[in-house]
Amino acid sequence: MSLTENEIECYALAELEKLGYRPLYGPDIAPDGESPERKEYSDVVLVGRLRAAIQALNPTIPETARDEALQKVLRIYSPVLLTNNETFHRFLTEGVPVQYRRDGNDKSDYVWLIDFAVPGNNKFVAVNQYTVNRPNYWPSSW
Repeated sequence: MSLTENEIECYALAELEKLGYRPLYGPDIAPDGESPERKEYSDVVLVGRLRAAIQALNPTIPETARDEALQKVLRIYSPVLLTNNETFHRFLTEGVPVQYRRDGNDKSDYVWLIDFAVPGNNKFVAVNQYTVNRPNYWPSSW
């Protein structure tokens, strides 16, 4: 028995939905879609969703530090794809390091992208047919 790519994709989406992921159709959230969540097809991250998660999960961190953490995630860049993935994984699992001033003192802290202690606080989505167009981008690992 052989399965088509579409059948595998539908099965995976159904399984993720059972785990609490909200399924989204990529063309709907594309820049020219019915409910755009990206400005460009080159955008890999759903910035609005990430910003909302950072705000919800880190209410005691000043807004400027939360914005700094968001920018650190969005600016991960190395010509080596593995390095990018390792950096993002570290931010995801260990938090994004930030510094800010509170009560006249410098403070170091971490901004969390995922709530590991209470998984229900996270809003996961599973997007199918998510088109990313990166002209002139050829990772050095190819």
